[in-house]
Amino acid sequence: MVLCPIALAIGCKKCPVFSICPVKTVIGDYRPPVEVLSPHPPKQPHNDSR
Repeated sequence: MVLCPIALAIGCKKCPVFSICPVKTVIGDYRPPVEVLSPHPPKQPHNDSR
């Protein structure tokens, strides 16, 4: 729910204090970008030195 009056009027990213706002994800409309994860983790080389 957006409670910030600036976020309601113009959106979080257009706010003059966007870069330092501690509550932009709590009361504003900002959502951090989602990282795309690969379906398989990278394989690590096996160390078979016995």
